[in-house]
Amino acid sequence: MQEDVTDNKRRYRIHGWLALSPMLVFLFTYLGASILLNDFYKIPITVAFMLSSCYAVAITRGLTIEERINVFSLGASDKSILLMVWIFMLAGAFAQGAKQMGAIDSVVNLTLTILPSDLLLAGIFLASCFISLSVGTSVGTIAALVPVASGLAAKTGIDLPFMTAVVVGGSFFGDNLSFISDTTIAATQTQNCLMKDKFRVNIQIILPAALISLVIYILQGMSLQVTPDIGPIVWSQVIPYLLVLILALFGMNVMMVLLIGLAATGIVGILTGTPFFTWLGAMGEGIMGMSELIIVTLLAGGMLEMIRFNGGIAFIIKKMTKHIKGKRGAEMSIGVLVGLADLCTANNTIAIITTAPIARQISQQFNLDKRKVASILDTFSCMVQGIIPYGAQMLIASGLAGISPVSIIGSLYYPFLMGILVILAILLRLPKKYS
Repeated sequence: MQEDVTDNKRRYRIHGWLALSPMLVFLFTYLGASILLNDFYKIPITVAFMLSSCYAVAITRGLTIEERINVFSLGASDKSILLMVWIFMLAGAFAQGAKQMGAIDSVVNLTLTILPSDLLLAGIFLASCFISLSVGTSVGTIAALVPVASGLAAKTGIDLPFMTAVVVGGSFFGDNLSFISDTTIAATQTQNCLMKDKFRVNIQIILPAALISLVIYILQGMSLQVTPDIGPIVWSQVIPYLLVLILALFGMNVMMVLLIGLAATGIVGILTGTPFFTWLGAMGEGIMGMSELIIVTLLAGGMLEMIRFNGGIAFIIKKMTKHIKGKRGAEMSIGVLVGLADLCTANNTIAIITTAPIARQISQQFNLDKRKVASILDTFSCMVQGIIPYGAQMLIASGLAGISPVSIIGSLYYPFLMGILVILAILLRLPKKYS
């Protein structure tokens, strides 16, 4: 069956904007209708993805309905999609297990004890930046910190979507810069440059974005008038979170980190009085709490595979590279290409890999510095990934916080600043040494 579908893929295409139209259907159904109704909870994101997925299957030509569903299923069962599903399940189980045995309350009380209220926002942002830089993954950072941020929001009265956005924004600092980030590896390997050289270019472009965000959080923190009720700290209950953070900082795989953390919540919980079956029930509740996120991830994977299958990504790449003029236009086209690819795949690493060959050709044709090209690929993909409501990072953050992913977007200072600064770096030919 797979060979038949592959053969048909070579013969049948729905070229042009029609191939991209499932994405437009989703954006209109979810974002457009929500804006018109002024209510982002009115239309479930699962329904929006189901409608756009059915539409994507319906418009595909030259295949039987069984073959179309097979293509959709291949996208939904892609190894990167299933890996995210495993991470979501473990993150949900860990977060709820930690909450049940009191770990989150103790960590929140410890944080409030260490950080004065006026530096709370800045402290959470710095912690998110530092952890993501150390572990190289925004998803792992969000899974570890969003439950704590949610607890802090409840204790202090700070808006929950805003507090969640602080963590999400900071998590992309490391995703973009870390030497062990998959986006850094993909960008440098495909453009044939050293990681340290890409880092030197990248840090000059986006460090101001992090500093501006930090100043904003400091100023906003100073205006906070909160006197949180700080409860007792049970130090043994802090162990699961400390273990998760320490193992993550040593670069352990995020799934192993969450598994070990999950085991720690059980051991410490039982020793401190949480019944074994209560802990198991909390794990099940946490996994079920991620069910909507898992469904959205599978539907998005299938729909985006249909777009790729029908030539939508290839079409937009060809369109964008048709009228390039000068170095600025060449660099900007690379940024827009990888951004659009990320919009269509909801995976910044895949977006880089998809557009990297085109970026390399443009780089050679216009004599661009490959170190800056790698930086542009990484930064644009992380910027788009950081603000799309159906990206893994936004979905897991909203799932753990129990809020709409769209409600987070307006408070994402760092990703938007990162995008503004990389565009300025292109227009102003900065950094000079690499332009």
